[in-house]
This record gives sequence, structure tokens and C-alpha cells, in this order.
Amino acid sequence: VQLQASGGGLVQAGGSLRLSCAASGSISSIGFMAWFRQSPGKQRELVATVTRQRGVTDYADAVMGRFTISRDIPANTAYLQMNSLKPEDTAVYYCNARTYIGTHYWGEGTLVTVSS
Repeated sequence: VQLQASGGGLVQAGGSLRLSCAASGSISSIGFMAWFRQSPGKQRELVATVTRQRGVTDYADAVMGRFTISRDIPANTAYLQMNSLKPEDTAVYYCNARTYIGTHYWGEGTLVTVSS
């Protein structure tokens, strides 16, 4: 499985961005897609997950109500719509795919910078 993330950038506080993660390869093996993020000096943290087949979602408390994760099965793409962005959302965001047998794949990170 290969993952290509895009959509990061610089935005003012209160603004919005949408990240995309295009998957290729053994798509049928993917059970879950997720977004993680890592800020300088901090551990990588889980932001949101979505099941590939049914689209069941889950969110970290810090982004609940502001971020929305979704997936487009025909396009083999997962999205993270980020609204009401805060400076503390500044991080490198990583796309992740987990197969049904628990193998993880990672995309290259995309930087999101939220200015105050």
C-alpha cells in the first residue's frame, strides 16, 4: 500500500483546510484509514480514524466537532476537513492505513501551520 498526502499549508486561526490521502496498491487489504499529527517536541498523536468499508469514524477529543474524516471508496482517498483551526493544530499531519491483519502504512507528512 502506498499513501500520498496533500493539502497542508498556512492558514489563519479560525480558517479551514482539507487534507487528502490517496491510496494505491493493495487497497482491498485496508480496513482503516487515519490521520495522525506530530508537533515539534511532541509524540505523534491520533487525530481521526475511518473504517474503509462502512465509514465509521472516531476522533480525538481535541478535534471533535471541528474536524471531519471521510473516505471516497471509488477514488481510494481519505480526507480530513479541518475547520475552526487553532494555533495548537499546527503540526505535520500523516496519513495512515491499517490492514485487516494489523499492518500499518504511512504517507509522507504534510505541514499544517495555523497562525494566530
